[in-house]
Amino acid sequence: MTETDNTTEVLEVASIAGHILLENGAEISRVEDTMERIASHYGVDSGHFFVLSNGIFTTGSLGKYANVEFIPIRGIQLSKVVAVNQLSYEIAANKHTLADARQRLDSIKDAPAKPSWEQIAGSAFGAAGFCAVFGGGFMDCAADFVIGALLYVFCLYVSVSLSKIVGGICNALVATALCLASYRLGFGDSLSNIIIGAVMPLIPGVPFVNGVRDLADSDYIAGLTRLTDAMLGFICIALGVSISFIADGWIFDGMIELSGMTVNPQTASLLWQCLAAF
Repeated sequence: MTETDNTTEVLEVASIAGHILLENGAEISRVEDTMERIASHYGVDSGHFFVLSNGIFTTGSLGKYANVEFIPIRGIQLSKVVAVNQLSYEIAANKHTLADARQRLDSIKDAPAKPSWEQIAGSAFGAAGFCAVFGGGFMDCAADFVIGALLYVFCLYVSVSLSKIVGGICNALVATALCLASYRLGFGDSLSNIIIGAVMPLIPGVPFVNGVRDLADSDYIAGLTRLTDAMLGFICIALGVSISFIADGWIFDGMIELSGMTVNPQTASLLWQCLAAF
């Protein structure tokens, strides 16, 4: 099998793999390594790929193939990253023909996201778990469980139709408003811990970590782009929390004074901390 026989098909398969990885939150080095692994196995020399944080440039030998893809930063589905990464190693182990590999990649790309109820449950347990990790009591965790579920319902059905900035601000605003309402109704002991647990699922951790990793790999363009995206998310959260506090203070003629995080001795035990981290 020579490079000129199937260069176009191989580069298309490698580009599909890179597209899936980049679209779902993989770091630049992983995208490049995976594309090169697939191309090399099928007899095409590496060095045909140039990956940015939101685009892939692919060229073939002798000018026979060229492709540029714009890949916007979207939601993260790490299950697809894992699936493509595993497939690339199976390809390197000679377990798939080129046609089989393309079919598998198409099925991974078209795979639906997790059901809504699983995402809502994940947000609920995540908010409660983070609250426990940061020292919240059982009542605080229970409040965050409900708030986390309601917040993700809002994210799925309301903020998804908004722009990224407006949606991020609204998500944090709704989360904080629910925390304030819960605390004023007596459902929860520490407002600080409740708010921390509620907003933690909104933190753009994957873009931030990937940005740092890209900078460590001397990929400054991609690293700065992803860090900027993460910082924008942090700013949106801060604005949403601030607006909610200002509105609450205006409605009730005074803001609630935050006493700082407290550490509940019950949830601070090793058993509960391990359960919360899990």
